Amino acid sequence: MRAAVFERPGEMQVKDIPLQPCGPGDLILAVHACGICGGDIRNFSTGLRYGIASQVMGHEFTGTVVEMGTEVTGFNVGDRIALAPDVSCGTCWYCRQGLINLCENHRMVGTNWPGGFAEFVHLDAEILAHGFVHHLPEGVGLTEGCLSEPASSVIAAQERVGIGAGSSVLILGDGPIGCLHIEVARANGASQIFISGRSRLAAAQQFGPDLMLDYEKDDVVAAVRARTEGRGVDFAICANASVQSQQIAIEAVRKRGKVVLFGGVPKNNPMTSLDSNMIHYNEIEIIGTFSYQKRHHLAALEAIRKSTIHPEAYFTKTVGLEDIVEGFVAAKNREALKVLVKP
Repeated sequence: MRAAVFERPGEMQVKDIPLQPCGPGDLILAVHACGICGGDIRNFSTGLRYGIASQVMGHEFTGTVVEMGTEVTGFNVGDRIALAPDVSCGTCWYCRQGLINLCENHRMVGTNWPGGFAEFVHLDAEILAHGFVHHLPEGVGLTEGCLSEPASSVIAAQERVGIGAGSSVLILGDGPIGCLHIEVARANGASQIFISGRSRLAAAQQFGPDLMLDYEKDDVVAAVRARTEGRGVDFAICANASVQSQQIAIEAVRKRGKVVLFGGVPKNNPMTSLDSNMIHYNEIEIIGTFSYQKRHHLAALEAIRKSTIHPEAYFTKTVGLEDIVEGFVAAKNREALKVLVKP
């Protein structure tokens, strides 16, 4: 099969590689499409975890079952599948508490197993048992389903911090994750949604934020406080890879507000400086959120089915597998809201 193989930082080769045979407990999917994630862009530049190389990346994909093992139940050839990449061990302390997103032995399709930047994906019995492999609901297309994985993280984050009816929310970051936070916050009943960004604010406008701010031109904190009777927002979500946005978030939330550290920052520069007195005296909560659980992936698929999330607005560039490097460049340069790779 043809696949885009990550060889080392900055190098990806599209070539023929063998497809692992389907075992008795396995599935093989014909990949329909796979989204390029911000994490993929970072990994392409800096490398996969654990020094893994010669691997097929890609974890935001859908496909159709073309082969299945004799011991597999619950699936049939021809089924349309959406996959989220996390695979938990099921036995560590966190898994036993139901916190599988924090599994001590966390692994991922696209890192530990070959991912979706290929014509086919082999899903072994362990992925089926401890991962997220779900049927696409009726009415949800294969392309639309590719947004279910990033949407799962957004839904999980907002559930964890309690965004609900009447909430005021500042989102720092105008990429696809920031836009997903707009849609999910609106569905959760937020009454005021502000977004701060730069190069993709025009694209974010279609999702209906109440206020858009250019952090290079606008005083984000002053603008937000002016719209919240001087208090600040209930929630500030750092949906980008910038540590600088974290201090803006601290200054923009009200007393007892919550700052959500959603976006991962560069692994070679993860340290941040925050005003600890402001956190202390204003009783501000700083909450990290990571990944999701099975119910959140199902909720994302349902949100797409109900059209509270609109995938067609996100995928603004599509490339073939042979042109995947072009897609990575476009995503890195923010030339598209989200890039889709179709084998």
